Amino acid sequence: MKLTDTQCRTAKATKRVTKLGDGDGLFLAIRPTGHKSWQFYYRHSGKQKIIVFGSYPELSLAKARQLRVEARTQVAAGLDPMGERKAAEQVESTGPLPTWRDVAEEFEAKRDKEGAAKATLDKLAWCLEITYGAFGSRPIDQISAKDVLDLLQSIEAKGQFETAKRLRSVCSRVFRFGVATLRCERDPAADLKGALTAVPVKHHAAIFDLEGIGGLMRAVRSYAGSPITRAGLLILAYTFLRPGEVRHLEWADVNFDAARIKIPAERMKQRRAHIVPLATQTVAVLKEIKQHTWASDLILPGHGAGRVLSENTMNAALRRMDYSRDEMVSHGFRRIASTRLNEMGWNRDWIERQLAHVEGNNVRRAYNAAEYLEGRTEMMQGYADHLDKLARQD
Repeated sequence: MKLTDTQCRTAKATKRVTKLGDGDGLFLAIRPTGHKSWQFYYRHSGKQKIIVFGSYPELSLAKARQLRVEARTQVAAGLDPMGERKAAEQVESTGPLPTWRDVAEEFEAKRDKEGAAKATLDKLAWCLEITYGAFGSRPIDQISAKDVLDLLQSIEAKGQFETAKRLRSVCSRVFRFGVATLRCERDPAADLKGALTAVPVKHHAAIFDLEGIGGLMRAVRSYAGSPITRAGLLILAYTFLRPGEVRHLEWADVNFDAARIKIPAERMKQRRAHIVPLATQTVAVLKEIKQHTWASDLILPGHGAGRVLSENTMNAALRRMDYSRDEMVSHGFRRIASTRLNEMGWNRDWIERQLAHVEGNNVRRAYNAAEYLEGRTEMMQGYADHLDKLARQD
Protein backbone atom coordinates (compact mmCIF):
# COMPACT_ATOMS: atom_id res chain seq x y z
CA MET A 1 0.00 0.00 0.00
CA LYS A 2 1.24 3.46 -0.90
CA LEU A 3 1.33 6.09 1.81
CA THR A 4 -0.97 9.08 1.79
CA ASP A 5 -0.09 12.53 3.01
CA THR A 6 -2.71 12.17 5.73
CA GLN A 7 -1.05 8.99 7.04
CA CYS A 8 2.31 10.72 7.11
CA ARG A 9 0.92 13.77 8.91
CA THR A 10 -1.09 11.86 11.52
CA ALA A 11 1.38 9.05 12.27
CA LYS A 12 2.17 9.00 16.01
CA ALA A 13 5.49 8.33 17.73
CA THR A 14 5.98 5.22 19.87
CA LYS A 15 8.67 4.09 22.28
CA ARG A 16 10.62 2.70 19.36
CA VAL A 17 11.46 3.92 15.88
CA THR A 18 8.61 2.95 13.57
CA LYS A 19 8.72 2.91 9.80
CA LEU A 20 5.92 3.34 7.29
CA GLY A 21 6.69 1.90 3.86
CA ASP A 22 5.80 3.55 0.58
CA GLY A 23 7.33 0.80 -1.59
CA ASP A 24 10.52 0.49 -3.69
CA GLY A 25 12.74 1.10 -0.66
CA LEU A 26 11.18 4.36 0.60
CA PHE A 27 10.17 4.62 4.27
CA LEU A 28 8.97 7.32 6.62
CA ALA A 29 10.88 6.79 9.89
CA ILE A 30 9.22 8.14 13.06
CA ARG A 31 11.44 8.49 16.12
CA PRO A 32 10.18 8.41 19.75
CA THR A 33 10.76 12.16 19.84
CA GLY A 34 8.19 12.59 17.07
CA HIS A 35 10.77 13.56 14.43
CA LYS A 36 9.89 12.16 11.00
CA SER A 37 12.36 11.59 8.14
CA TRP A 38 12.40 9.97 4.71
CA GLN A 39 14.80 7.02 4.32
CA PHE A 40 15.65 5.12 1.17
CA TYR A 41 17.05 1.57 1.38
CA TYR A 42 19.16 0.18 -1.50
CA ARG A 43 22.03 -2.18 -2.28
CA HIS A 44 25.36 -1.14 -3.77
CA SER A 45 28.42 -3.37 -4.30
CA GLY A 46 26.61 -6.16 -2.50
CA LYS A 47 25.95 -4.11 0.66
CA GLN A 48 22.68 -2.82 2.15
CA LYS A 49 22.76 0.99 2.49
CA ILE A 50 20.43 3.73 3.72
CA ILE A 51 20.29 7.34 2.62
CA VAL A 52 18.18 9.95 4.43
CA PHE A 53 16.45 12.27 1.97
CA GLY A 54 15.22 14.79 4.56
CA SER A 55 12.68 15.56 7.28
CA TYR A 56 8.91 15.47 6.95
CA PRO A 57 6.89 17.69 6.46
CA GLU A 58 9.68 19.98 5.19
CA LEU A 59 10.28 17.35 2.49
CA SER A 60 6.89 16.37 1.14
CA LEU A 61 5.74 12.88 0.18
CA ALA A 62 5.72 13.86 -3.50
CA LYS A 63 9.28 15.20 -3.32
CA ALA A 64 10.48 12.08 -1.44
CA ARG A 65 9.04 9.92 -4.20
CA GLN A 66 10.84 12.01 -6.82
CA LEU A 67 14.14 11.56 -4.96
CA ARG A 68 13.46 7.81 -4.77
CA VAL A 69 13.11 7.63 -8.56
CA GLU A 70 16.38 9.53 -9.01
CA ALA A 71 18.17 7.30 -6.50
CA ARG A 72 16.87 4.09 -8.09
CA THR A 73 18.08 5.34 -11.48
CA GLN A 74 21.55 5.89 -10.00
CA VAL A 75 21.59 2.40 -8.46
CA ALA A 76 20.57 0.88 -11.81
CA ALA A 77 23.51 2.68 -13.40
CA GLY A 78 25.91 1.16 -10.85
CA LEU A 79 26.26 4.37 -8.84
CA ASP A 80 26.01 4.90 -5.10
CA PRO A 81 23.36 7.57 -4.30
CA MET A 82 25.07 8.40 -1.02
CA GLY A 83 28.40 8.85 -2.78
CA GLU A 84 26.80 10.97 -5.48
CA ARG A 85 25.26 13.22 -2.83
CA LYS A 86 28.62 13.66 -1.07
CA ALA A 87 30.23 14.53 -4.39
CA ALA A 88 27.56 17.14 -5.10
CA GLU A 89 27.98 18.62 -1.62
CA GLN A 90 31.76 18.72 -2.11
CA VAL A 91 31.42 20.52 -5.43
CA GLU A 92 29.05 23.02 -3.84
CA SER A 93 31.32 23.72 -0.85
CA THR A 94 34.90 23.41 -2.05
CA GLY A 95 34.80 22.61 -5.76
CA PRO A 96 34.96 19.36 -7.76
CA LEU A 97 36.24 16.17 -6.18
CA PRO A 98 39.53 14.91 -7.64
CA THR A 99 38.84 12.25 -10.25
CA TRP A 100 40.72 9.02 -10.85
CA ARG A 101 42.39 10.62 -13.89
CA ASP A 102 43.45 13.68 -11.83
CA VAL A 103 45.25 11.55 -9.24
CA ALA A 104 46.61 9.04 -11.77
CA GLU A 105 48.17 11.79 -13.88
CA GLU A 106 49.77 13.30 -10.77
CA PHE A 107 51.17 9.89 -9.87
CA GLU A 108 52.54 9.50 -13.40
CA ALA A 109 54.22 12.93 -13.18
CA LYS A 110 55.69 11.96 -9.79
CA ARG A 111 57.24 8.79 -11.24
CA ASP A 112 58.71 10.87 -14.07
CA LYS A 113 60.29 13.31 -11.58
CA GLU A 114 61.68 10.38 -9.62
CA GLY A 115 63.62 9.36 -12.72
CA ALA A 116 61.71 6.24 -13.73
CA ALA A 117 62.97 4.69 -16.96
CA LYS A 118 61.18 5.63 -20.17
CA ALA A 119 60.07 2.03 -20.68
CA THR A 120 58.58 2.02 -17.17
CA LEU A 121 56.75 5.29 -17.81
CA ASP A 122 55.45 4.03 -21.15
CA LYS A 123 54.02 0.89 -19.51
CA LEU A 124 52.48 2.98 -16.74
CA ALA A 125 50.84 5.36 -19.23
CA TRP A 126 49.53 2.40 -21.23
CA CYS A 127 47.96 0.82 -18.13
CA LEU A 128 46.43 4.08 -16.94
CA GLU A 129 44.89 4.70 -20.36
CA ILE A 130 42.94 1.44 -19.94
CA THR A 131 41.54 2.62 -16.60
CA TYR A 132 40.43 6.01 -17.93
CA GLY A 133 37.80 4.42 -20.14
CA ALA A 134 36.35 2.54 -17.16
CA PHE A 135 36.31 5.16 -14.39
CA GLY A 136 38.66 7.99 -15.34
CA SER A 137 36.11 10.77 -14.80
CA ARG A 138 34.76 9.45 -11.49
CA PRO A 139 35.89 10.80 -8.08
CA ILE A 140 38.68 8.55 -6.87
CA ASP A 141 37.18 8.09 -3.40
CA GLN A 142 33.97 6.69 -4.92
CA ILE A 143 35.63 3.90 -6.91
CA SER A 144 34.99 0.55 -5.27
CA ALA A 145 36.79 -2.78 -5.35
CA LYS A 146 33.98 -4.09 -7.56
CA ASP A 147 34.56 -1.28 -10.08
CA VAL A 148 38.22 -2.30 -10.37
CA LEU A 149 37.38 -6.01 -10.43
CA ASP A 150 34.88 -5.53 -13.25
CA LEU A 151 37.61 -3.91 -15.34
CA LEU A 152 40.18 -6.58 -14.53
CA GLN A 153 37.79 -9.44 -15.25
CA SER A 154 36.91 -7.89 -18.63
CA ILE A 155 40.62 -8.00 -19.46
CA GLU A 156 40.97 -11.58 -18.22
CA ALA A 157 38.03 -12.54 -20.44
CA LYS A 158 40.26 -11.67 -23.40
CA GLY A 159 42.93 -14.05 -22.11
CA GLN A 160 45.20 -11.17 -21.04
CA PHE A 161 46.00 -12.48 -17.57
CA GLU A 162 49.40 -10.78 -17.18
CA THR A 163 47.88 -7.45 -18.21
CA ALA A 164 45.16 -7.83 -15.59
CA LYS A 165 47.75 -8.65 -12.94
CA ARG A 166 49.91 -5.65 -13.88
CA LEU A 167 46.85 -3.36 -13.99
CA ARG A 168 45.74 -4.36 -10.49
CA SER A 169 49.18 -3.42 -9.21
CA VAL A 170 49.09 -0.06 -11.01
CA CYS A 171 45.61 0.72 -9.65
CA SER A 172 46.78 -0.14 -6.14
CA ARG A 173 49.75 2.22 -6.44
CA VAL A 174 47.55 5.09 -7.63
CA PHE A 175 45.08 4.51 -4.78
CA ARG A 176 47.93 4.47 -2.24
CA PHE A 177 49.19 7.74 -3.70
CA GLY A 178 45.65 9.09 -3.34
CA VAL A 179 45.59 8.02 0.32
CA ALA A 180 48.97 9.67 0.96
CA THR A 181 47.79 12.92 -0.63
CA LEU A 182 44.41 12.88 1.20
CA ARG A 183 42.29 12.37 -1.93
CA CYS A 184 40.84 9.01 -0.85
CA GLU A 185 40.67 6.99 2.35
CA ARG A 186 41.84 3.53 1.29
CA ASP A 187 43.11 1.29 -1.50
CA PRO A 188 40.20 -0.92 -2.67
CA ALA A 189 42.45 -2.67 -5.21
CA ALA A 190 44.28 -4.27 -2.27
CA ASP A 191 41.09 -6.26 -1.57
CA LEU A 192 41.49 -7.98 -4.93
CA LYS A 193 44.65 -9.91 -4.12
CA GLY A 194 43.86 -13.50 -4.95
CA ALA A 195 40.77 -12.58 -6.97
CA LEU A 196 42.51 -12.81 -10.34
CA THR A 197 43.40 -15.95 -12.27
CA ALA A 198 46.86 -17.13 -11.28
CA VAL A 199 48.99 -18.03 -14.29
CA PRO A 200 52.36 -19.80 -14.16
CA VAL A 201 55.37 -17.48 -14.38
CA LYS A 202 56.81 -17.70 -17.87
CA HIS A 203 60.56 -17.25 -17.95
CA HIS A 204 62.46 -16.01 -20.97
CA ALA A 205 63.31 -19.00 -23.17
CA ALA A 206 66.95 -20.03 -22.99
CA ILE A 207 69.26 -22.98 -23.66
CA PHE A 208 71.02 -24.58 -20.71
CA ASP A 209 72.70 -27.81 -21.87
CA LEU A 210 76.37 -27.31 -22.71
CA GLU A 211 76.11 -28.79 -26.19
CA GLY A 212 73.17 -26.53 -26.97
CA ILE A 213 75.01 -23.42 -25.74
CA GLY A 214 77.98 -24.33 -27.92
CA GLY A 215 75.71 -24.75 -30.93
CA LEU A 216 74.06 -21.39 -30.21
CA MET A 217 77.42 -19.60 -30.09
CA ARG A 218 78.47 -21.22 -33.39
CA ALA A 219 75.18 -20.16 -34.98
CA VAL A 220 75.61 -16.56 -33.79
CA ARG A 221 79.21 -16.38 -35.00
CA SER A 222 78.28 -17.67 -38.45
CA TYR A 223 75.15 -15.50 -38.77
CA ALA A 224 75.05 -14.28 -42.36
CA GLY A 225 72.68 -11.35 -41.81
CA SER A 226 73.51 -7.80 -40.76
CA PRO A 227 76.91 -7.48 -39.03
CA ILE A 228 75.26 -5.05 -36.60
CA THR A 229 72.75 -7.69 -35.53
CA ARG A 230 75.48 -10.31 -35.23
CA ALA A 231 77.54 -7.94 -33.06
CA GLY A 232 74.51 -7.24 -30.88
CA LEU A 233 73.97 -10.95 -30.22
CA LEU A 234 77.63 -11.49 -29.38
CA ILE A 235 77.63 -8.51 -27.00
CA LEU A 236 74.53 -9.98 -25.34
CA ALA A 237 76.26 -13.33 -24.96
CA TYR A 238 79.53 -11.95 -23.57
CA THR A 239 78.14 -9.17 -21.33
CA PHE A 240 74.64 -10.57 -20.56
CA LEU A 241 73.23 -7.06 -20.39
CA ARG A 242 69.52 -6.61 -20.96
CA PRO A 243 68.62 -6.40 -24.66
CA GLY A 244 67.40 -2.82 -24.27
CA GLU A 245 70.66 -1.81 -22.59
CA VAL A 246 72.67 -3.33 -25.43
CA ARG A 247 70.54 -1.70 -28.14
CA HIS A 248 71.06 1.76 -26.60
CA LEU A 249 74.83 1.44 -26.07
CA GLU A 250 76.84 4.44 -27.29
CA TRP A 251 80.47 4.70 -28.28
CA ALA A 252 80.86 7.29 -25.53
CA ASP A 253 80.13 4.49 -23.02
CA VAL A 254 83.19 2.51 -24.12
CA ASN A 255 86.68 2.92 -22.63
CA PHE A 256 88.92 0.72 -24.77
CA ASP A 257 92.02 1.51 -22.69
CA ALA A 258 90.39 0.27 -19.48
CA ALA A 259 88.39 -2.43 -21.36
CA ARG A 260 85.16 -1.31 -19.75
CA ILE A 261 81.73 0.01 -20.61
CA LYS A 262 79.98 2.42 -18.26
CA ILE A 263 76.25 2.84 -18.80
CA PRO A 264 74.74 5.96 -17.17
CA ALA A 265 72.00 5.51 -14.57
CA GLU A 266 69.23 6.95 -16.74
CA ARG A 267 69.62 4.09 -19.22
CA MET A 268 69.60 1.31 -16.61
CA LYS A 269 66.45 -0.42 -15.38
CA GLN A 270 67.36 0.13 -11.71
CA ARG A 271 68.52 3.75 -12.31
CA ARG A 272 72.05 2.98 -11.15
CA ALA A 273 75.14 3.50 -13.28
CA HIS A 274 76.58 0.17 -14.38
CA ILE A 275 80.20 -0.73 -15.15
CA VAL A 276 80.80 -3.71 -17.43
CA PRO A 277 84.32 -5.20 -17.53
CA LEU A 278 85.01 -6.36 -21.08
CA ALA A 279 86.57 -9.68 -21.98
CA THR A 280 89.05 -9.64 -24.85
CA GLN A 281 86.40 -11.27 -27.03
CA THR A 282 83.96 -8.39 -26.39
CA VAL A 283 86.61 -5.80 -27.16
CA ALA A 284 87.30 -7.57 -30.46
CA VAL A 285 83.58 -7.51 -31.36
CA LEU A 286 83.37 -3.79 -30.58
CA LYS A 287 86.46 -2.94 -32.63
CA GLU A 288 85.15 -4.96 -35.56
CA ILE A 289 81.70 -3.34 -35.56
CA LYS A 290 83.20 0.13 -35.15
CA GLN A 291 84.32 -0.15 -38.76
CA HIS A 292 80.63 -0.19 -39.73
CA THR A 293 79.13 2.24 -37.22
CA TRP A 294 81.91 4.70 -36.42
CA ALA A 295 79.91 7.60 -37.86
CA SER A 296 77.05 7.00 -35.40
CA ASP A 297 76.90 7.79 -31.70
CA LEU A 298 75.22 4.40 -31.28
CA ILE A 299 77.16 1.17 -31.32
CA LEU A 300 74.18 -0.65 -32.86
CA PRO A 301 72.27 1.92 -34.93
CA GLY A 302 68.98 1.03 -36.59
CA HIS A 303 67.53 2.23 -39.84
CA GLY A 304 67.33 6.01 -39.95
CA ALA A 305 69.48 8.71 -38.37
CA GLY A 306 69.68 8.47 -34.59
CA ARG A 307 67.45 5.39 -34.36
CA VAL A 308 68.49 2.40 -32.27
CA LEU A 309 68.31 -1.18 -33.42
CA SER A 310 64.72 -2.44 -33.26
CA GLU A 311 63.87 -4.52 -30.19
CA ASN A 312 62.62 -7.31 -32.49
CA THR A 313 65.71 -7.47 -34.69
CA MET A 314 67.82 -9.80 -32.55
CA ASN A 315 64.91 -12.11 -31.79
CA ALA A 316 64.13 -12.26 -35.50
CA ALA A 317 67.76 -13.24 -36.15
CA LEU A 318 67.42 -16.11 -33.68
CA ARG A 319 64.32 -17.26 -35.55
CA ARG A 320 66.34 -17.26 -38.81
CA MET A 321 68.88 -19.47 -37.04
CA ASP A 322 66.00 -21.93 -36.49
CA TYR A 323 65.57 -21.21 -32.78
CA SER A 324 61.87 -20.93 -31.95
CA ARG A 325 60.61 -18.40 -29.42
CA ASP A 326 60.08 -21.30 -27.01
CA GLU A 327 63.74 -22.30 -27.33
CA MET A 328 65.69 -19.04 -27.21
CA VAL A 329 65.08 -15.29 -27.03
CA SER A 330 67.56 -12.44 -26.79
CA HIS A 331 66.88 -12.00 -23.07
CA GLY A 332 67.76 -15.66 -22.60
CA PHE A 333 71.50 -14.90 -22.74
CA ARG A 334 71.13 -13.44 -19.22
CA ARG A 335 69.53 -16.64 -17.93
CA ILE A 336 72.26 -18.72 -19.54
CA ALA A 337 74.99 -16.60 -17.95
CA SER A 338 73.40 -16.58 -14.51
CA THR A 339 72.91 -20.35 -14.55
CA ARG A 340 76.35 -21.23 -15.90
CA LEU A 341 78.27 -18.83 -13.66
CA ASN A 342 76.53 -20.14 -10.55
CA GLU A 343 77.14 -23.73 -11.63
CA MET A 344 80.80 -22.90 -12.29
CA GLY A 345 81.14 -21.64 -8.71
CA TRP A 346 81.74 -17.94 -9.28
CA ASN A 347 81.04 -15.54 -6.41
CA ARG A 348 77.31 -14.87 -6.15
CA ASP A 349 77.81 -11.18 -5.34
CA TRP A 350 79.92 -10.75 -8.48
CA ILE A 351 77.25 -12.44 -10.59
CA GLU A 352 74.37 -10.37 -9.18
CA ARG A 353 76.30 -7.13 -9.56
CA GLN A 354 77.18 -8.01 -13.15
CA LEU A 355 73.50 -8.73 -13.85
CA ALA A 356 72.74 -5.27 -12.36
CA HIS A 357 70.26 -6.79 -9.94
CA VAL A 358 69.18 -4.93 -6.81
CA GLU A 359 70.07 -6.58 -3.51
CA GLY A 360 66.89 -8.05 -2.01
CA ASN A 361 67.91 -7.42 1.60
CA ASN A 362 67.26 -3.74 2.36
CA VAL A 363 69.91 -3.48 5.08
CA ARG A 364 72.54 -5.24 3.00
CA ARG A 365 71.67 -3.06 0.00
CA ALA A 366 72.11 0.09 2.08
CA TYR A 367 75.64 -0.85 3.14
CA ASN A 368 76.86 -2.74 0.11
CA ALA A 369 77.96 -0.34 -2.61
CA ALA A 370 80.82 -2.56 -3.76
CA GLU A 371 81.46 -2.92 -7.49
CA TYR A 372 83.72 -6.02 -7.20
CA LEU A 373 85.47 -4.84 -10.36
CA GLU A 374 88.59 -6.92 -9.94
CA GLY A 375 86.62 -10.09 -9.35
CA ARG A 376 84.08 -9.32 -12.07
CA THR A 377 86.84 -8.63 -14.59
CA GLU A 378 88.27 -12.08 -13.94
CA MET A 379 84.80 -13.63 -14.08
CA MET A 380 83.86 -11.97 -17.39
CA GLN A 381 87.03 -13.20 -19.08
CA GLY A 382 86.52 -16.67 -17.65
CA TYR A 383 82.94 -16.79 -18.88
CA ALA A 384 83.83 -15.58 -22.39
CA ASP A 385 86.54 -18.24 -22.57
CA HIS A 386 83.99 -20.80 -21.39
CA LEU A 387 81.57 -19.85 -24.21
CA ASP A 388 84.36 -20.07 -26.77
CA LYS A 389 85.37 -23.47 -25.46
CA LEU A 390 81.80 -24.75 -25.77
CA ALA A 391 81.61 -23.38 -29.31
CA ARG A 392 84.72 -25.35 -30.29
CA GLN A 393 83.28 -28.64 -29.09
CA ASP A 394 81.54 -30.27 -32.06
